[in-house]
Amino acid sequence: MKLKLDLHDFRVPDGKPFRIAKAKTKVKSLYSDNAHYETLIAQFREEIDDLQQKMYAQDRQGLLLIFQAMDAAGKDSTIKHVMSGVNTQGVEVHSFKRPTSAELDHDFLWRTSRVLPQRGRIGIFNRSYYEEVLCCRVHPEIVTQIQRLPEKTTKNLDKLFSDRLKDIRNLEAYCHRNGIRIVKFFLNVSKDEQKKRFLARINTPSKNWKFEEGDVKERGFWKDYMRAYEDAIRETGTQECPWYVIPADDKKNMRLIVSAAVLHEMQGMKLKYPELPPEQKAQLAVAKKLLLEEK
Repeated sequence: MKLKLDLHDFRVPDGKPFRIAKAKTKVKSLYSDNAHYETLIAQFREEIDDLQQKMYAQDRQGLLLIFQAMDAAGKDSTIKHVMSGVNTQGVEVHSFKRPTSAELDHDFLWRTSRVLPQRGRIGIFNRSYYEEVLCCRVHPEIVTQIQRLPEKTTKNLDKLFSDRLKDIRNLEAYCHRNGIRIVKFFLNVSKDEQKKRFLARINTPSKNWKFEEGDVKERGFWKDYMRAYEDAIRETGTQECPWYVIPADDKKNMRLIVSAAVLHEMQGMKLKYPELPPEQKAQLAVAKKLLLEEK
């Protein structure tokens, strides 16, 4: 894939120096027109699919892609456009909405841990356990009034969220040691662009269903969300489990950068078809001979 793109501009392998105010929401276009974009995204899909087939055959590693963003940033469409060409047997998408009563009866990592990808497959989380240090931090009443935690746990919310970030970092390191690579994407849309997309949803009848009553209300907490995202990225961005902060004001650019990042991470996994032992190669030779001798 030939694309003038330096992924180091977006990859956050060590979150400590990260500052969200310096993260771009828009970059120079990577495509010349729609036809060029379609050609590029198709080439990425083909290469990602080829590596996924090797991952499936190798059956020693898995990949988890996590997508986090403010509303209207384009998570759903990005997942659809980037992964639509990959064999559906090797990919599983999970979207996490408001927790159910059963999920609230478990620890905050339970509902996502139970659907982590198997070796040989790609798992995709549309939102994830990071909501527990994003939405819950912006709206702490979720923790104090809805989540049924021991009273002593909620007395110091700063410590609670700090501990959750440590738990997340430890979980991701554990997964990595066991062959599951985790790559996280923050689709960084600007507040102005979000406003335009909300208005488009309101003004276009076919998009009305996408708009929810609380969408505009949440814009009032924009700064709080940005602080929460910055802290989450700073505390959990590692070389093994990096964040990618993707400019999201141009959806096509965003999809191309995400595609390039997924391909880059998969290439680093050294995926290949397994080498058969001599006895199995001999069996193949016998089978081939029999097939060729058939009349």
